[in-house]
Amino acid sequence: MFGLLNLDKPSGLTSRDVVDRVQALVRPLKVGHAGTLDPLARGVLIVCVGQATRLIPYVQRMAKHYRGTFLLGRESDTEDCEGTVRLLDSPPVPSRGQLADALPRFVGRIPQVPPAYSALKVGGRRAYELARQGQQVELAAREVQIHSLELVEYDYPEFSLDVVCGAGTYVRSLGRDVARAVGSQAVMSDLVRTAIGPFRREDALAVDRLSCEAVFTNLLPARRAVIELPQLDLSPDELAKLRRGQSIPNRQGLNAGEIAGLDDQGELAALLTVADDGRCLRPTHNFGSSQ
Repeated sequence: MFGLLNLDKPSGLTSRDVVDRVQALVRPLKVGHAGTLDPLARGVLIVCVGQATRLIPYVQRMAKHYRGTFLLGRESDTEDCEGTVRLLDSPPVPSRGQLADALPRFVGRIPQVPPAYSALKVGGRRAYELARQGQQVELAAREVQIHSLELVEYDYPEFSLDVVCGAGTYVRSLGRDVARAVGSQAVMSDLVRTAIGPFRREDALAVDRLSCEAVFTNLLPARRAVIELPQLDLSPDELAKLRRGQSIPNRQGLNAGEIAGLDDQGELAALLTVADDGRCLRPTHNFGSSQ
């Protein structure tokens, strides 16, 4: 059991709830998810099983695809419809063109102020814990990457955006900022994560179909987590040396920061880094039954 589960999380469950369900089926193996979805949100949640939990950071770095739906002319303490929603008094009604014209300024590397109701820590405590206690929470702006942003539906007060973004982006805050750019406010009413890198929602397993058999038959190869790394086929001799912690010759002259080493079955066997002025490759992680 060394691989990834592409799961379709429903609304109403936390990401931790889903991990716990998988954990109950594969105990005592480790289980972890690669990117939190709020309870309101639906869609792709990648769960890593066994030694694949070491690969969580690689999945987290992949581009994330979302469809976010928002309601103009209202605001919320949580920036979504699950908080306390307040209707604005006589808000403007922007045209579709005005909304579309506001989007380009939010593409690229942009500063974003996270929502007060978030899992970010303030003084060692989660921001949402402080906000629920009525404390004023002010989070500093952080730089996030928005690869693309498209207005796909608009029927006032509702509009929907297709978003492709990097790690750490809050889509509800993105909708908030787009609304402010046209002189209004907005709350997020729905969020669907349609893909993470190559993992698509249409290929995902519904959480209510989880079982021991479903985990076994739907477990994806761990190499899918490092698909963006250069891949090197390892001989049995090279693999044996790596598992003893020894370096092997860099026979292909690779110069990437990290390299995925595959065994003769095409499975992920090791993560490698270049050493000795490019002449050798040394293991940073070994994977296998002996680990």
